Amino acid sequence: MSWDPTVLSESLAQATGCRPCGAAEGLAALGRVARGARLEALQDSPNWNGRRFQNPIATPRTLKQPTNLAREFAFGGAEREPREPLPIITPERGSLAAGGGEALRITWLGHSSVLLEIDGHLVLTDPVFGPRAAPVSWMGPRRFHPPPVPPERLPPLDAVLISHDHYDHLDTPTIRALIPRVPRWVTSLGVGAHLEAWGVPPERIVELDWWQETRVGDLRLVATPARHFSGRAPDRMSTTFWSSWVLEGPKHRLWFSGDTGPWEEAFRDIGERFGGFDLTLIEIGAWNASWASVHLGPDAAVRTHQQVRGRTMMPVHWGTFNLALHPWDQPICRVQELAETEGIQLLSPLMGQTVHREFGVAPYWQGRRG
Repeated sequence: MSWDPTVLSESLAQATGCRPCGAAEGLAALGRVARGARLEALQDSPNWNGRRFQNPIATPRTLKQPTNLAREFAFGGAEREPREPLPIITPERGSLAAGGGEALRITWLGHSSVLLEIDGHLVLTDPVFGPRAAPVSWMGPRRFHPPPVPPERLPPLDAVLISHDHYDHLDTPTIRALIPRVPRWVTSLGVGAHLEAWGVPPERIVELDWWQETRVGDLRLVATPARHFSGRAPDRMSTTFWSSWVLEGPKHRLWFSGDTGPWEEAFRDIGERFGGFDLTLIEIGAWNASWASVHLGPDAAVRTHQQVRGRTMMPVHWGTFNLALHPWDQPICRVQELAETEGIQLLSPLMGQTVHREFGVAPYWQGRRG
């Protein structure tokens, strides 16, 4: 009989008298493996190889010179964290609620967490408000900044959208804090097992394979291809799926890349199927040549924006965690250079800053070192 980390963590918490604590906290954060009908849905996917999910094109993840990379992580001199506190805007209480007549409104909350109001629907992507991108609160990549707004101060949401289950995209305490205000959780195949383990009612969870879709009111959400991997423990690599996402309202279309490597054929197909996007949310940070098949980096992110036929590009997945070897602001500085030379309309707000339908051509964020 296979052990269930969620049940074991509850037992540890009861035995130690603290909740959460050490081992109990870490075990709970592992989530739960798919079983029953959820497992059958995984096995029906054309991207399931019998043991795990795989990308349709070759996607190596072997690190080049791993010893050198580990040494650089530990002792490298690059400015991988800001020297000074980042400028953060704290939204006024009640200002993020839907229903103010906005057709398209964006609030960046750090990394890949973005509050989107699209045609009257309020959706939060990949919410991570905890102190670390890790299974425990005392070890792992630490935030550069506090979240602009804590989860308990967010307005009632129409849906939460989760691209995949890596710790910098799926945070256990954040999920638990959001449960009372989220009626629909939309995610990739298998990820719902984690959500259910942490207390999300199963009837609120929708899990999709690529090209499958669901609706939240008048908003259409479609899981689309991405080139990545998943896993919250070494023995569960790629046992849940990963996706990029289309959000299509009656008037506007957005594309959220999630985490992905370059995949020109798939991204051009997405752009052609949907006729382009008013806004793309594309990951630019935590990249390195050694894992160029599973993360975009600035140059590939700009090409991806063009391939999906985006009109305005908003860079995400940077400025919150130290997850790579480059200087913390190198991705956004490089994207700004490329946007100028390529003639791309770039949207780069401060964290906590709300921007509206008429985005304009100038970035709000002015890249700087330190």
